[in-house]
Amino acid sequence: MSNLTPPIPAVPGFTCGLDATLKVISGKWKPLIIYFLAQGGPTRYGELRRAIRDVSDKVLIQQLKELEGDGLIKRTDYREIPPRVDYSLTPVALTLAEALVPLCLWGNENVEEVQRVFARREAQGRA
Repeated sequence: MSNLTPPIPAVPGFTCGLDATLKVISGKWKPLIIYFLAQGGPTRYGELRRAIRDVSDKVLIQQLKELEGDGLIKRTDYREIPPRVDYSLTPVALTLAEALVPLCLWGNENVEEVQRVFARREAQGRA
């Protein structure tokens, strides 16, 4: 693992930069929200809901509010009837989206192995 950057000195509240990153994107759906918002700019709620399958409305709304509160997404309410709201990434979130690209590539390159791992895990759970 010589390609890893050396650890930075501990920052108060975090053990390292990875710890800080994981705290910001903690939650099952936040990385996917960031990923899909990075794909096409401002996105309506319904588009996000369709793109992120299996997430409930309650959880998606909660995670969007958390990301907005953390300064990673911008919510624009056009104050129209019917209501029109869209979401976009802030500049700092765009840099985070760029940092997620290698994880996406890794997932694409290793999807078959990941599927095998989860199949084994599921089989062990039934045994």
